[in-house]
Amino acid sequence: MAVNTSADTPIPVGEVSRLIGGWIDRLGAVWVEGQITQLSRRPGAGVVFLTLRDPSYDISVSVTCYRQVFDAVADVVSEGARVVVLAKPEWYAPRGQLSLRATEMRPVGVGELLARLERLKKALAGEGLFAPERKRPLPFLPQLIGLVCGRASAAERDVLENARHRWPAVRFEVRNVAVQGVHAVPQVVQAVKELDESDDVDVIIVARGGGSVEDLLPFSDEELVRAVAACRTPVVSAIGHEPDTPLLDYVADLRASTPTDAAKKVVPDVGEEFERVRLLRDRARRCVHALLDREERGLAHALARPAIQDPHRMIDERADQVDALIDRGRRCLGHHLDRAESELTHTHARVVALSPAATLKRGYAVLQKSDGHVVRGPDEVTADERLRARVAEGEFSVRVDVESGPREGE
Repeated sequence: MAVNTSADTPIPVGEVSRLIGGWIDRLGAVWVEGQITQLSRRPGAGVVFLTLRDPSYDISVSVTCYRQVFDAVADVVSEGARVVVLAKPEWYAPRGQLSLRATEMRPVGVGELLARLERLKKALAGEGLFAPERKRPLPFLPQLIGLVCGRASAAERDVLENARHRWPAVRFEVRNVAVQGVHAVPQVVQAVKELDESDDVDVIIVARGGGSVEDLLPFSDEELVRAVAACRTPVVSAIGHEPDTPLLDYVADLRASTPTDAAKKVVPDVGEEFERVRLLRDRARRCVHALLDREERGLAHALARPAIQDPHRMIDERADQVDALIDRGRRCLGHHLDRAESELTHTHARVVALSPAATLKRGYAVLQKSDGHVVRGPDEVTADERLRARVAEGEFSVRVDVESGPREGE
């Protein structure tokens, strides 16, 4: 039930503590999983004190248990181990402190851890965090590389020495963090986020040497996996040795089998690049020379052609052909004109021979009536009818005289 309070009717601190204790008492016993960070086994004491911490978050709680409860697992449990405890939450009112009273403790075995990791792997894969299309390509020559590793660790030395051996001018922004234990996950996540927020960092390497399954658990933590998935900067995972595959390897943009391999994959070798440039330059030079030689041969072949050596020769040959065609055209035209003239002369002679004018020149005349009708017989005219007489040199009019008309037989 909520407590009604106000500035005029406050409740004492002791009452608040008592209420909190009442609420906690109603919670009952719960199973809690965490990692042991502090362990105190005082000689002769019947109670063991330890601190249980959440591996993914910076949250811890004090745990007390009877000595016989802890002695049951003392051979397999130590600081840094993961355990599951059945505990009753308790509230110590005088100090306002929460603790757990453990009545049973069980170590988390490797098999169970691997099974949990497999379930987490399937869940994250179902969200698409491991999809190949999410992988970003690494820059060819990063100007600044972010490195997350343990302080003075072999992984840091391997990455720095191999990278600078391959490309002496490469620069690093190193973040030294805890790479195992309870502080590993928050420190690694914080370092990755800081490097990702920097605009100068081109790629981030998370490196750690080999270790047991428990040592590499921080790099399979869900919080770290999601933090890497949210990065804008390409991330390279270089955790452990070749057989080690924490979940960070699946979400990273590139997996390196070892820290040394990460340096080789991120930083190009200056000697190899110079050799590649030399080979490409030689290849380009050969291609240019081959092109020039081919063009020179083509130009020489073109210059060897008669049309190029004596360009007027073609014009002269065509001029002779034109003259021959002109002469042929003239002969053909003259032949056609002569033949047409001969045909015209023959036609004119035939026309003249058949023309009435030739008959009129022999003294004949043509008589026509006023309507132009040619008179062919005496019965076609009447007395005193005027006719027109057409002769070779012209025409004149005549009058018909019936009495002195033509006689029969004339």
